[in-house]
Amino acid sequence: MSTPVSVPVSLPPAWVVPSYAVAAELATAPRLVVLDDDPTGTQTVADLPVLTSWSVADLRWALRQPTPAFFVLTNTRSLSPEAAADRDREVIRALHEAAGAEGVAFVPASRSDSTLRGHFPLETDVLAQELAALGTGAPDGVLLVPAYIEAGRVTIDSRHWIRTPEGLLPVGESEFARDTTFGYRSSSLPEWVEEKTGGRVPAAEVLRITLDDLRGGGPTRVTALLASLRDGRVAVADAECDDDLRVLALAAARAERAGTRLLYRVGPSFVRARAGQQSRPPLTSGELRSSRAELAESAGGVAPHGLIVVGSHVSVTTRQLDRLREAGGISEFELSVPLLLDPDLSGAHLTDVIDAAARALDSADVVLRTSRVLVTGEDAQDSLAISRRVSAALAEAVRRITGARRPAFVVAKGGITSSDTATHGLGIGRAWARGTLLPGIVSLWEPVDGPAAGIPYVVFAGNVGDDDALTDVTALLRAS
Repeated sequence: MSTPVSVPVSLPPAWVVPSYAVAAELATAPRLVVLDDDPTGTQTVADLPVLTSWSVADLRWALRQPTPAFFVLTNTRSLSPEAAADRDREVIRALHEAAGAEGVAFVPASRSDSTLRGHFPLETDVLAQELAALGTGAPDGVLLVPAYIEAGRVTIDSRHWIRTPEGLLPVGESEFARDTTFGYRSSSLPEWVEEKTGGRVPAAEVLRITLDDLRGGGPTRVTALLASLRDGRVAVADAECDDDLRVLALAAARAERAGTRLLYRVGPSFVRARAGQQSRPPLTSGELRSSRAELAESAGGVAPHGLIVVGSHVSVTTRQLDRLREAGGISEFELSVPLLLDPDLSGAHLTDVIDAAARALDSADVVLRTSRVLVTGEDAQDSLAISRRVSAALAEAVRRITGARRPAFVVAKGGITSSDTATHGLGIGRAWARGTLLPGIVSLWEPVDGPAAGIPYVVFAGNVGDDDALTDVTALLRAS
């Protein structure tokens, strides 16, 4: 384990680009369509559409909205490589048809985890192949931008870091790099690309866009670098603050307008920059109260308390759950993973927990969580299959609990958990990402269809926030 280091003091000053300048440049740019491998990519944006299905009709609805971008929740991080590839193909083919029908140009972004977990290079390879097959042209370059500024994931000198209270930790030395399915060794992004491509893309062939380029040469320099990409070459970009990302977004828009075809693989923060949005303050209790009033008017039988669904096993989630217990006001119910995996016991166990949790919503906020001991399989794919089975059980529990008693709000903690809760537990097909509950993290969705229409739905990534974040979010929702 490396010792965290201090932030370098020799960083050049940022090249300031206001968000309105990016928005103006994007006024005639192709629509950014974010294929989100779990729902947590919406944490940095506000007032953008979110789809959890990708029928041509759904995609046409999103393309008709007057927004610079929208999200399609693919949930591919929870799938096997083969299933993830099939899903990406389905989405891009339907998107091509929908965009043709609406007469709208688009550019795809594959949004994934800022700690470098996910199906890379699989997803960008599949998207590039499909774009070429559909006649839109193979990408000239694949731009990798994993930064997530608010969560402390930054890239400096092509090396990806996680901010900690003690300093900057190389991401390859973090707990995320030891992920049983998507683990890795490298913190240097060019070397990470070489590692993940099995040597197909040598580190030396990766184009590096550094802070010297972003802050020294500005948009002109970065536009020239992006315009130099050919034959799907991979480029990696530094980002230490939002201004770095706005320079990059402005340069990307200019390069695209000049004819360069880009395919993006990004973390959450670049989406905000490429959508021309600035960082917004978290939603207030008054704004949430307005949503709650609309819910009370539109639906009878609303419970006075909310449902908090916890599936994430990373250490920060466990600490946040401990703090929430200390704060009180909750009734907690555990879905035992060993019992869920036992075909003879899972059904009765699930029913018992669901019945008790639904009754408890009348007296307290209900925490529905998986057992905290992580159960893994014999290999990466077996572990992923276990995660899918457990998440499916959680989603089934949510569906049956909310069917019996409509909660005042739903919080889902964890990427796969929040996806399955949205699509299978709450039946959300179309929604709006309205903003965040904490600065730059924890997204609030407003479902616009299905049985959950009107219920505030909170997407809370497993790996973000301090130890009090879950308690703070719950208190804000209670106050509303």
